[in-house]
Amino acid sequence: MLAESRGLSMEAEQLYRAMLDGRQITPGAELAELERFGLVRAGAAGVEVCPPRAALSAFAAQHEAAAVRAREAAEVLGAAYSLRTGRDADFVEVLRSRDEVIATFEAMQTQAGVDIVALDPGSYMSPKPEVSTVQPGSMARGIGYRVVYDSSVLQDDDGFAQVQSSIALGEQARVFPRLPLKLVIADSNRALIAVPNSDAGDVLALLIHPSMLLSALIELFESFWRMAVPVRAGGPDDAEAAQEPTLATRRLLALLSGGLTDEAIARELGISERTVLRRISRLQQLLGAQTRFQLGAQASRQGWL
Repeated sequence: MLAESRGLSMEAEQLYRAMLDGRQITPGAELAELERFGLVRAGAAGVEVCPPRAALSAFAAQHEAAAVRAREAAEVLGAAYSLRTGRDADFVEVLRSRDEVIATFEAMQTQAGVDIVALDPGSYMSPKPEVSTVQPGSMARGIGYRVVYDSSVLQDDDGFAQVQSSIALGEQARVFPRLPLKLVIADSNRALIAVPNSDAGDVLALLIHPSMLLSALIELFESFWRMAVPVRAGGPDDAEAAQEPTLATRRLLALLSGGLTDEAIARELGISERTVLRRISRLQQLLGAQTRFQLGAQASRQGWL
């Protein structure tokens, strides 16, 4: 909101507008806030409003100066941190212990203001996804979650149950085979990459701050999100889905990808056009495809063609 973006609360802005309209006011926190911003002052006839542009411009200048000082301090402290710990404090931080990785992962969720997106290939010790006790609270305060899971996660009973539990909370979940890495991105300004560390026998992670690398990781996630198949609540292990792809489905998809019309497909399969339409609609729903082109693409990614 405009008022919040310039540092002035909505209540104080409403009071300022009321004073401009000549309405009666009573002293309170909002009036004190207007005084701090230099938007009102004591006059001969009582409290008077001041022109807002100069006052708020001065406030913005103060915060811009503070931001500059903060960036300068970050450079100085970053250099000291790097010298002391031997870690790169520029845009990549190395996390060498499992506790450090978990603490960072939880902090990213509790501090998020907009969303969390992730690629989850499951645990490196088992196909189960990492269980987050922080996610329910973050989602309850409005943080959006989009997660692409490796298909192996949904083949494990516990992993599938955990994914379904997250979907029930409001998470948007998709699935894709053979994800290349475990990745979490918070608010598009921090990314956590976890990879196996065979030398240390533990998890090695990289915390990525705003940089070209972070931008590339964001685009990497979005690419997998576009390619992945949506996971429906209770969907992938339904009896119907578990039987796919049947021989009949493979034949239908092959004819469809060959560019045949519904009439030609019906004639080839010895069924009615209405049945062809019904089967195509069912497959689109099963694979989360909106169009026939998407159906062909999703079926190909799942190895159904």
